[in-house]
Amino acid sequence: MHPIRPDTLTPDFRCLAGADTAVLPDHLWGAPERLTTQGNRCHYVLPSRHRSVNNHGNGRETMHKTLQKAAIIGAFALASLGHAAAEPHPGDPTRGGAGGRIIRVTTLAKSGPGSLAEALAAKGPRTVVFEVGGVIDLGRSTLEISEPYLTIAGQTAPSPGITIIKGGIDLRTHDVVVSHIRVMTGADGQARMSGWEADSFSTVAAHNVVVEHCSFLWGVDENMSASGPRFTGDTVEQWRAGTSHHIVFRDNLAAEGLANSSHPKGEHSKGSLIHDNATNIMFYRNVWAHNVERSPLVKGGAQVAMVNNLIYNPGHRAVHYNLMNLEWQGHDYVTGEITAIGNVMRGGNDTNEGLPFLMLGGDGDLAYFGKDNRAVDRHGNPLPQLGRYGETRAKLITAKAPLARVDAYAVLPSGEVETSLLQTAGARPWDRAPDDIRVLFFVAEGRGDIIDDESEVGGYPAPVASFAPFNEAEWNLETMTPKSGRYPGQKGGAQEALSTRDRQMRTSQP
Repeated sequence: MHPIRPDTLTPDFRCLAGADTAVLPDHLWGAPERLTTQGNRCHYVLPSRHRSVNNHGNGRETMHKTLQKAAIIGAFALASLGHAAAEPHPGDPTRGGAGGRIIRVTTLAKSGPGSLAEALAAKGPRTVVFEVGGVIDLGRSTLEISEPYLTIAGQTAPSPGITIIKGGIDLRTHDVVVSHIRVMTGADGQARMSGWEADSFSTVAAHNVVVEHCSFLWGVDENMSASGPRFTGDTVEQWRAGTSHHIVFRDNLAAEGLANSSHPKGEHSKGSLIHDNATNIMFYRNVWAHNVERSPLVKGGAQVAMVNNLIYNPGHRAVHYNLMNLEWQGHDYVTGEITAIGNVMRGGNDTNEGLPFLMLGGDGDLAYFGKDNRAVDRHGNPLPQLGRYGETRAKLITAKAPLARVDAYAVLPSGEVETSLLQTAGARPWDRAPDDIRVLFFVAEGRGDIIDDESEVGGYPAPVASFAPFNEAEWNLETMTPKSGRYPGQKGGAQEALSTRDRQMRTSQP
């Protein structure tokens, strides 16, 4: 079987070209049909249309009835798992709870015995595994992680995995690994500017943290951030020790931050905020999509490395740096640092004309090393690498070498980044959720928009809960990978489950 490569997809509908068989998950909750590709045909469903096209160009296209919330595409439904495994990486600052006890989550309740909240509150080194799959409804609350030495292994859950809705996660401790979890915050019916302002995920004065293969959608504040106090103590070293540091964000999807929603400041579609003086923050192989700005925003004195990330359809800023005078009064400015290697920014429907890859604002200086970063508009035309906004007095100090240690990370040429990331970014790429598929499909197609409310794209998921025991003997507990090589929810080559009409059309003679 040929590997699934998005760069072999046709511009119209991204059908896999040249593959004998493309393997898709056999179970897609919420989907009215189970879909796959076989032979030389590609078959997929989106919310508004149903097509079947021969990928050699001589097939026919048929439009069918509007479908509610199903989306599956051959290219992204089951990725190669080379980058999808939740294994330790040489650049990781922690192993989390590796070597500690196993705690099983057995209920989707937001609290109480057997809940995720109870497992997070436990003390000592521990790995949280799941014997249940489905949705945890936080009811407009925040799930806090305050006990260290923790691994959350979302890859262990039965299909469809674990999705947290109507809230977010604040991580306020150290030595934590979070893998293969979906967080879909949303406004949950709250009125515009009414005050509900949750992040999907944020570290708060945390350190030694790895967040990998997670999907963060519909944040009302940011989707995934590293934050904390701006000034703790009297020296720069104390400031940096008192806020988030040594954080790795790897292979995540951060998409569709809500714009004109319930945030009290008004428009607030934001990807990621790296707060003042946060240091040793690594973004590796993440996808930001459909956020007005902050992909990411790096604040004063922070140190950030970005390697092989994809930013799609930013609104009026993509990457930007800003040390604000009003926030630093009485303190000496600290030069920020950004190392950016092999990243891609591609404009979309909402992207300002001429938007640069990196914009500099505020008063504080930025030291910057950039190499092989690609910025293009929605038509593929080059965009500027650098720009400014506001009445800025900041200086850009060009570095001749990386300002952060990146030698532990394999670096792809920017021309290969999109192909690779669309296969593997986000939670459980072998068992994609419909909303993840929709977002990634639209990235590949150059489609999709910034949204104000989750209802614009179908609302919160509501899969039927699933249950399966976790068998320790079937897992490598050091790496939290299955010994068989097959993850829960991962299926082999599935046949299409066609509707009656489709079946009749497929068997009828022209």
